[in-house]
Amino acid sequence: MASENAEQVLAAWETSSQYWNKHQALIEKMYAPLTRALIEAAQIVAGQSVLDIGGGAGEPSLTIARVVGPSGHVTFTDPTAGMVKAAREESERRGLKNIEFHQSGAEKLPFADDSFDVAVGRLSPMFFADVSGALREILRVVKPVGRVAFLVWAEREFNPFFTVITEVLNQFVAAEPEAEDAPTAFRFARPGKLAKLLGEAGAVSVKERALKFETEAPVDISEFWELRTEMSDTFRTKLASLAPDEVEAVRNAVLKAATVYFQSGSMNFPSQVLIVSGIRT
Repeated sequence: MASENAEQVLAAWETSSQYWNKHQALIEKMYAPLTRALIEAAQIVAGQSVLDIGGGAGEPSLTIARVVGPSGHVTFTDPTAGMVKAAREESERRGLKNIEFHQSGAEKLPFADDSFDVAVGRLSPMFFADVSGALREILRVVKPVGRVAFLVWAEREFNPFFTVITEVLNQFVAAEPEAEDAPTAFRFARPGKLAKLLGEAGAVSVKERALKFETEAPVDISEFWELRTEMSDTFRTKLASLAPDEVEAVRNAVLKAATVYFQSGSMNFPSQVLIVSGIRT
């Protein structure tokens, strides 16, 4: 069952990759505060070799490549071919020469022991098929005393960017019960959960802190609807099960509920993540 679930998650991300590619520039702007916080937590500096786990459409690899500079190197990984393709194309467009790309899941990395100074994962650990196995594997390829840092969403109540649509959709399509360890966005929202697993995997000096930030971008409320319903496989699937008039009713209700986050004419949602970091012994 776990293997089947992992395959479903991977297939959903493969489908989503075209939309993440479409909105790449916007997503980069929205989550720039997260990339900066991750770089700070991992203490990334010029000249380092950095592994990016689950790099999606290119971030944080593209930003980290500029930080480590020509004397450093970034290795991007993602399990979906579509994401790897999108990230590689954006890297080539920017003329970056210090990134290499691998299609790989976190549970079995194609790298030798002690290969990297740092490993990071921005909003990816929630979707690992085998979290404990993936954390051990990540620590394996990091050099002794090398740093690891991960970013995951905090509790739903702090992230209306997600819930403003979910709460409306659930009135039209009943939400299925969600197992505590299901590979969903809020899998590690409970404080201490990912930190505990990282310590059990062998990391030391494990730290966790909450980061509040604004998910903001120069889009209006209609563009927000398009962005969210395209990026999320769950939203796309649920909306596809509704009649056209029901979809319109959902859209109208969401736009009404989200109005408060567009008071300035562009998008601004209060948001929160957890930053979990540690050191390999």
